[in-house]
Amino acid sequence: MGYSVLVVDDETNIRKTLEGVLSDDGYHVMQAGDGAQGLEILSRSFVDAVLLDVWMPGMDGLETLKRIREAYPIVPVIMISGHGTIDTAVKAVKMGAFDFIEKPISLTKLLITLARAIEQGELRLENVELKERVEKKYRLVGNSESMGRVRAEIVAAGPTNASVLVAGENGSGKEIVAREIHRHSRRANRPFVAVNCAAIPDELIESELFGHEKGAFTGATGRRKGRFEMAEGGTLFLDEVGDMSPRTQAKILRVLEEKQFERIGGGEKIHADVRIIAATNRNLPKEVEAGRFRDDLYFRLNVFPILVPALRDRKEDIPPIADHFAGEICAEHGKERKTFTREAMERLLDHTWPGNVRELRNVVERLVILSTGPAIGEETVARVLAVEPRREETPPSGFEREHFRDAVLAFEKEFLTRKLRENDFHISRTAEKLGLDRTSIHRKMKQLAIAPEGGRR
Repeated sequence: MGYSVLVVDDETNIRKTLEGVLSDDGYHVMQAGDGAQGLEILSRSFVDAVLLDVWMPGMDGLETLKRIREAYPIVPVIMISGHGTIDTAVKAVKMGAFDFIEKPISLTKLLITLARAIEQGELRLENVELKERVEKKYRLVGNSESMGRVRAEIVAAGPTNASVLVAGENGSGKEIVAREIHRHSRRANRPFVAVNCAAIPDELIESELFGHEKGAFTGATGRRKGRFEMAEGGTLFLDEVGDMSPRTQAKILRVLEEKQFERIGGGEKIHADVRIIAATNRNLPKEVEAGRFRDDLYFRLNVFPILVPALRDRKEDIPPIADHFAGEICAEHGKERKTFTREAMERLLDHTWPGNVRELRNVVERLVILSTGPAIGEETVARVLAVEPRREETPPSGFEREHFRDAVLAFEKEFLTRKLRENDFHISRTAEKLGLDRTSIHRKMKQLAIAPEGGRR
């Protein structure tokens, strides 16, 4: 198997017996005669599991367990004792022991328990590594004064339970700020659930947020949990909250006030212990003034506001962000780590970055793919930044169509595509300017085969 086990017991015969049994089963066994020696071995050797005696002179098993859990929380510990009591076993498990085995030890039970403990330890390690990768991906990068202010606000807001409203342009990093707030909160070990309010049609968003019961509507073939339920005990991130319809705004406000909700088609009240972090690229005070956003919901969400600066307003952050993305993308594509020449970085600094950090990442990814050597040069950057966003070939205009219906459809597609691009493919904003509802826009996009651009929905 290749797994390593540390046996901590003051009885030499027990240690030797366990070493013989476990070695025969393929384990690499290390021994310690007391808790202090066991901790010393753990400090210099990787161990997959610990077998720990309860009653030992000096530092006893429970105190040793406490120190192991503090210093090595992933390593599973199985307690063994010849004087076991229910109280001792319960206390050990509450302190983090995987299991409790009494002497004389059943070797069959020991081997089964040890295998399960190591399996759990591996899962814990995988979870920790996955969490570290996620945190690295969603890490705030940059040392500008404005980002220092944002970090200070995150640290201040994180430990509280206050609702946070994150404002900023598209692609500026609002979700990263939300994840950092969650990471600094007391809910960090609970779920972080994100939902893009602009990406979901009005007729589906209530089901997405609150879930539904079987048969609640056509197509509801089974019970489904909503995002509020998924985020129980954790954080719910409402991205593009300014695009919610008045009806959905009213529903959200009610949940925030009553701390409970019902699934669509259900009568059961479901408790909502959820922290809300909302984000928008709109000017919500103006939206409130225009009657498009509820003032009572705005005040509920805006308990702690954070403004994320645009990339053009913190250009000193471009070099570290670009280097961070280059390292991340090279690892994803299995490429050798690439750096930027001074001239290449100057080109990046000269760009206005209307798409903010998201645009910078996309550009860096293209640069990594196109560059053949270890350094990304000025010519490659200039070539990538000069390329206009790819657009579909312009279809024949309506006047070139033979049939009236084809001409109408051609005009509709050209007109709607142009209006969507003008509004960065914000469905709600486009619908508002055209005097239509979001459902009509979604239906027309599907009918006319108009694909969203830039990741918008």
